[in-house]
Amino acid sequence: MKTYSEETIKTELKMLKEWQFDTNTILKKFVFSDFTQALGFIVQVGVMAEKRNHHPELFNVYNKVTIRLTTHDAGGVTDKDLDLAKAIDEIQ
Repeated sequence: MKTYSEETIKTELKMLKEWQFDTNTILKKFVFSDFTQALGFIVQVGVMAEKRNHHPELFNVYNKVTIRLTTHDAGGVTDKDLDLAKAIDEIQ
């Protein structure tokens, strides 16, 4: 699977909402009104990820969620990551 260069990733990120490039990954931070909303969002992301067989790194502290996407077996950002980021933006 082809990984994208940093330059290409940064171009692709312009079409997404507030995602950032960070050392072979893309990431986004979310803030919700409380833990329950954050957890509900995590569950939605988890279901989408499972259907795509592509699992993000999810970090949660109370009402904050950080999602980091990379294709581990490819060693960087691929179409799988950009596709999942677009889908996550649609539910947020």
